[in-house]
Amino acid sequence: MYKNVSMQDIVDEISRLLDASVTLEDRSFNLLAYGAQSGDIDRVRQESILRRHASDEVRAHFESYGIATATGPVRIPGLPGLLGRVCVPLRHRGVTYGYLWALESGALTDERLASIAPLVDRAATLLATQARGRHAPLRQFFSADPAVRAAAGVEIEGPVTAVAVRTPADVAGPPRTLPRGVLADPDVTETAGAPLLAVLAPAAQAGRVARLLHNLYGMAAGVGGPRDDPGEAWQSWREALLALRVAEHVERHTPIADWSALGVYRLLARLSRRDLADLAAESAALTPRIAASVEAYLDHAGQVQETAAALGVHRQTLYYRLGKAEQLTGLDLADGEDRLLLHLSLKAAALLGHS
Repeated sequence: MYKNVSMQDIVDEISRLLDASVTLEDRSFNLLAYGAQSGDIDRVRQESILRRHASDEVRAHFESYGIATATGPVRIPGLPGLLGRVCVPLRHRGVTYGYLWALESGALTDERLASIAPLVDRAATLLATQARGRHAPLRQFFSADPAVRAAAGVEIEGPVTAVAVRTPADVAGPPRTLPRGVLADPDVTETAGAPLLAVLAPAAQAGRVARLLHNLYGMAAGVGGPRDDPGEAWQSWREALLALRVAEHVERHTPIADWSALGVYRLLARLSRRDLADLAAESAALTPRIAASVEAYLDHAGQVQETAAALGVHRQTLYYRLGKAEQLTGLDLADGEDRLLLHLSLKAAALLGHS
């Protein structure tokens, strides 16, 4: 029904359905479209139309009502010189890309607001599509296809490193505080978990950038291996995604996982969930306590005294747990291949998020 319509067409139709003065802004409060004036006007709407952008003071006032994370219409009461209005966040796949504003006229019932939901969804989809278009170069640069990389037009000198960072659902773009020379774009091709931020940084700055973004968002990050040739940055990006997978599930490598320090997880992270599940099944019969004891024992290269001290248990307790593990799994901890299989199984279970 709404295919091939513009943002202005959507705003005009919403204005008609609500019989209200409507404006549409992006996440940074830049005006994108506005409908015909209906009834009274206040200075905020007037300045938004004239300047094409809301002031920082106005933005802070409206954001204090939680509009950035709201999932439905938010009613904002009027103040002297400021009319009441309804804000409808324009969200697509959990991310807020902009806001629809309607001046309160007494006719903005919940039923009327519900009637514009398809149009609101269409506007949100258009904004998301535009955002993907704006950020296409870096995603193209991380393509395995040389022709696609060449068309991206990204210019950066090596050595470089890619970083993959999870972001909160309401973050629609990269922060403005990144060091010079660092490129960052939302990576909308990733569907598992929260949205991703794709980052390409000079190799010497990659670790610091990952820590900065983790401190900003409080979420996991994966750092790929460095590449002297920027044309091979796509390989670093693949490694960053795998490292992020480890950072999100393996306590030892949380919250920031560096590909170069992942050891055996560099192999395990490449396996599919099905292959990991098959491997993890070898230790599925173990209780969490016994599994933790066995993994500690294997991590300490079979040194009983060191393992017992690390676990805070008596050596006889550890021996009992190791014997129990052999009974439950049918594996012989005195056999090198059995030990390796059980060790990898426990690591695979951790990567799957199993206790």
